[in-house]
Amino acid sequence: MADNIKPPSMLGILGGGQLGRFFVVSAQNMGYQVTVLDPDKDSPAGRLADVHLCSDYDDISALNSMKKTCVAVTTEFENIPATTLEFLETDLIVRPSSKAVSIVQNRIYEKNFFKDNHFSVGPFVVITDRNSLDLVKNDMYPAILKIAQFGYDGKGQTHVANQKELENAFDGFDRKPCILEKKLSLEAELSVVLARSYDGKKVNFPVIENQHISGILDMSIVPARVASSLCNKAIDYAEQIASKLNYIGVIAVEFFIANKKIYVNEVAPRPHNSGHHSLDSCDFNQFDQQVLTLTGTSLNNPKLLRNAVMVNLLGDIWFRDGKLSLPNFDIFEGSANEVLHLYGKSEARPGRKMGHFTVTGNEMETNLMRANQIKTLLSKNKSKE
Repeated sequence: MADNIKPPSMLGILGGGQLGRFFVVSAQNMGYQVTVLDPDKDSPAGRLADVHLCSDYDDISALNSMKKTCVAVTTEFENIPATTLEFLETDLIVRPSSKAVSIVQNRIYEKNFFKDNHFSVGPFVVITDRNSLDLVKNDMYPAILKIAQFGYDGKGQTHVANQKELENAFDGFDRKPCILEKKLSLEAELSVVLARSYDGKKVNFPVIENQHISGILDMSIVPARVASSLCNKAIDYAEQIASKLNYIGVIAVEFFIANKKIYVNEVAPRPHNSGHHSLDSCDFNQFDQQVLTLTGTSLNNPKLLRNAVMVNLLGDIWFRDGKLSLPNFDIFEGSANEVLHLYGKSEARPGRKMGHFTVTGNEMETNLMRANQIKTLLSKNKSKE
């Protein structure tokens, strides 16, 4: 299979949400064509793509169509069936590989991968059946029970404070395999977005500091306001993880900081929500890197041009008194340092990521102050101040 794929070759992506949409933009800007496979006829990426295959991810006819027209395929999110990637790999370049994705799309495999490779992780217990519950000791509480597969953005996880709550939560997940993680006393949450090419070269974006609300990323701050020693350790861990997975593509590794120590939390085998700042703060963004890793082209070495704060916009702010009401986005008019990105989703729902905005500038505290001011204005649907 050839590397260094040149435009206007057809690239494929499995998944048509906002991450896919940004990939399509980057790929088309570089001169490539893009096929999106996504079952949603209104998918944000599908509407921009050269071809939208509106089918399920295991639809053989659609996959054969990708084999005939695409040179290389990547993924938008980790819940693409590994069997789909295996099927495409027989004839196409697929990055990341089915093997790498199969490990990180299952929390049990992922945690064991971290443990087996001697990465620092918080205490956890694998829960596969009712008997597993008896292995949980009292010092594991309070904890978070997470379903092993198909959970994201706070979905498929719940807090438990004792054995009874654990039993009820496990039953609530239909007794599907889970991971129980001890809650750490967090000082900070970090992520590293990194690109690794087919020849093993690795290039990272600056370490990101993240703040979550109800399991969903709320705000990312770049560069992270933590000790440089912890940032360096996070980058080192992310590079090692990418290498040990033989990962080709853009990968994001999330970390916890507790008791001044760093713990690996989880891996996303794709560009990451926390990396959206790179669209406005860097000379090359994470989706540009995704295209380069997929096509076997030499990676860019991205530079942070301005400090940044990125804030997610959830569907909640589209509603006033239970009625749909478009937020007042005139806040963003006339400022080059305050950039709004809407994802083109057809329906706003509470908890759904509808867009984000980025505030950039040299003074971090000024960025944070303005980002929080904009959040407040949007939540109250106020006009520009």
